[in-house]
Amino acid sequence: MMASAKSRVPRRGAADERLTVSIRFAVSALVLTAILLTALASSLLWWRTSEAISRQLASTINAQIASAVRKEVSAIVSEARAAHTAIRTLFLQNVLDTREADKREFVFLSQLQSQATISSAAFGWPDGSFFAAHKLGDRRLEMMEISLTDHPGRRRVDEYDVVPGDIEFAARRFEPTRFKVVDQPWFKESLAADEPRWFSVDHHPSGDRPAIALAGPIDVYQERQGVLAIIIEHARISRFLAQLQVGRTGSAFILALDGGVVAAPDETADEVNAGQGRQPLLPIAQQAMRSSREGDEAWRGRVLSGDGAFEVARTALPFPGWSLVTVIPEAEFLGPVDAALRRVIIGLGIGAVLAALASAALARAVIAAPLGRVVAELRHVEAFALEQVRRHPSRLREIASLSGAIHDMAGGLSSFGKFIPADLVRQLLRQGVDARPGGHVQELSVMFIDIAGFTGLSERMGDRVVPLLSRYLDLISTVIVDHGGTIDKFIGDAVMAFWGAPAAQPDHAVLCCRAALACRDAVEASGLCDDDGRPLAIRIGINSGPMLVGNIGSEVRLNYTVIGDAVNVASRLEGANKSYGTDILIGEGTARLAGDAFLTREIDRIAVYGREEGLRVHELVGLAENVAAQDVRWIAHYACGLQDYRAQHFEAAIAAFEAVLALKPGDRAAEVMITRCRPLAGTRADHHWHPVTALTTK
Repeated sequence: MMASAKSRVPRRGAADERLTVSIRFAVSALVLTAILLTALASSLLWWRTSEAISRQLASTINAQIASAVRKEVSAIVSEARAAHTAIRTLFLQNVLDTREADKREFVFLSQLQSQATISSAAFGWPDGSFFAAHKLGDRRLEMMEISLTDHPGRRRVDEYDVVPGDIEFAARRFEPTRFKVVDQPWFKESLAADEPRWFSVDHHPSGDRPAIALAGPIDVYQERQGVLAIIIEHARISRFLAQLQVGRTGSAFILALDGGVVAAPDETADEVNAGQGRQPLLPIAQQAMRSSREGDEAWRGRVLSGDGAFEVARTALPFPGWSLVTVIPEAEFLGPVDAALRRVIIGLGIGAVLAALASAALARAVIAAPLGRVVAELRHVEAFALEQVRRHPSRLREIASLSGAIHDMAGGLSSFGKFIPADLVRQLLRQGVDARPGGHVQELSVMFIDIAGFTGLSERMGDRVVPLLSRYLDLISTVIVDHGGTIDKFIGDAVMAFWGAPAAQPDHAVLCCRAALACRDAVEASGLCDDDGRPLAIRIGINSGPMLVGNIGSEVRLNYTVIGDAVNVASRLEGANKSYGTDILIGEGTARLAGDAFLTREIDRIAVYGREEGLRVHELVGLAENVAAQDVRWIAHYACGLQDYRAQHFEAAIAAFEAVLALKPGDRAAEVMITRCRPLAGTRADHHWHPVTALTTK
């Protein structure tokens, strides 16, 4: 025995040593881990937030650039159409003759001066003569004419200097030309056309330059005079792109569908200088153009190349086949974020180490030492030396409470046998739902209940109706909750509830029907009466089917509810009870899912208010286990009558419905069907007749 006792001593000391060390270092490690995790989470959150903000900034810049370019392209198109229309009108009204050189030059020059984006205004005659007013940048214009009679094979060029408010003649020259307007596609197609349209033009009398032209025929007194063209050179658009600030180092390009360059930013570009020098970001834009699908109105993505990553966006422009592509280096936005993140991580790491050292010292002084004393008291309890147990105060409330609990435990151990430990642990399984708008479609069952004639009752009773309504709602709510339902809302006297969510209920239709019968029985047994002493009567509509369930509403206020066509049908079925004198009507889906657990009768096929197609509607009579033989008989007669009615055997249907009344006097549904059949009795079968009743009220 002594040897055994001695052998246990070192093990206990070792246990004490491990306990002391583990708590001290566990607290320090916990603090350090918490700090590092917090730092990591904060850094990650900060980085992702910064990245999202940066990408959003890039998206905003792209949207602004796209808006500006779309407006500019729209303005170019509008100005070209306005110029074409203005000159064409002068020709059509015979204010200006196509051969009147002086007037023609004045009109063409005025259009070039008034429309900043237009590069040229040109006119070609079927005989091959050609005239054009052409900008030479912003400070010079030229008039050119190619005549087959005067100076054939040569081009006459008159140059003008642009001065404030006017132009001044500078020089005239003649130079050889091989340009023939009748060979130009835009001229040939427009000469045979009826309306002006856009063309891509590369060949001009003064050289080859990419441009677009709005060209159309000119008819005077129903005689085709020639073709008028308003030309905008791509260089004008390139200069506009150079004015856009796409971040600090980004660029915007206008590309064709095949990736060809329409315009690239160049502030020196004009009709004289084609521009479009070195464009290092152009290959990135063309790569993005190939990556996006042709039919996409807009595309945004990330493109990798040897120079790094780029944020690229493509936007269709209001000109056929043109797209705006903006390219912004990702480092422009994320570079500062990465550098700042590295500094933050280093700072947090140093702070975490210092905090860990401080927490280790604090844990030893505040936690480890007091816990050591508590452990000592536990050793007294272990040895049943209860008289040696003392209460130790501590600056930490939990340790002080633990010491007090040990002291109290020691005092109660002597009478331990008088107390029986009670297990008070309970588990509640809940389905978590985020507090934000959202939901999913799911097959559920929904119920609508209200008091028959409540509108008149509330008008007669005034505020005295509140106690009655409260007792009724308490009663209905209790029954619904007891049957596993979720109360959606109270709408005056109406109660809306559903089954199958948030907790899954495969038998939601059965539970809903049981709850409806229980609600009817509970109201009947409650003795609730109206102001005339008549028992309250309720009407219930039930339907099952796919519906949207979840948090519906706004960021300010949410409601966990169900919506959808199946819900609307249930509401209409509740109101349809008035037409058939029934208490509970259920939809076809509910009747199918409930199965044989209930006694039902098909009432009719109706088109509820708001729906055109027919819907089979059933009355929920009761539980199948409580079926009376008489109930089975009158329900069978009603089913036969309904079958004969749909087969247009109206005399047989009337007889069957009268048999229902004989077994169940006052059955409103049978009376309704008899009234409906009598005018049709003796009539011929109508192949276009449909046994669907439309309800005209909600």
